[in-house]
Amino acid sequence: MWKIIAACRKARTLLMTAIAIGVVTILPLAVDAQMRDALIIRSDLGGRVGVRANQVINIRSLGQQVKIVGPLCLSSCTMYLGAGNVCVSPKTIFGFHGPSYYGLPLSKPEFEYWSDVISSFYTAPLRDWYMTTARHTKSGMLRVPGAQLIRLGYSQC
Repeated sequence: MWKIIAACRKARTLLMTAIAIGVVTILPLAVDAQMRDALIIRSDLGGRVGVRANQVINIRSLGQQVKIVGPLCLSSCTMYLGAGNVCVSPKTIFGFHGPSYYGLPLSKPEFEYWSDVISSFYTAPLRDWYMTTARHTKSGMLRVPGAQLIRLGYSQC
């Protein structure tokens, strides 16, 4: 158990360093958003939060448009909602749940840290709902249709 906690702490430190380096490195590469192709998200089942955070930060710094139009956007895929220039299909199903380490519970500080990371990619209404409700979902996920996110202020594709 202690090895897992130490690994999570090391991963968090590496993530924050990578984000800082990535942001500094990517800023000179920013180009006119109209010259970039849109990133189309069709079916994305999620993945590692730290990796997704770096992807979304890079997309945001480039001003690239993200279109979430597939049937599913689950788990860390929902962090694309923080890409800046993003639109969603009303039919896409978004799945939210609390952070874990490959399904294993995190310590309270790690749970709080990763909840903050994930929710930082959401608008205020979605962030509030995630922090009070969705992050406490430990098995399965809460599914939200894109139409509901559009009512919360996200653009429709």
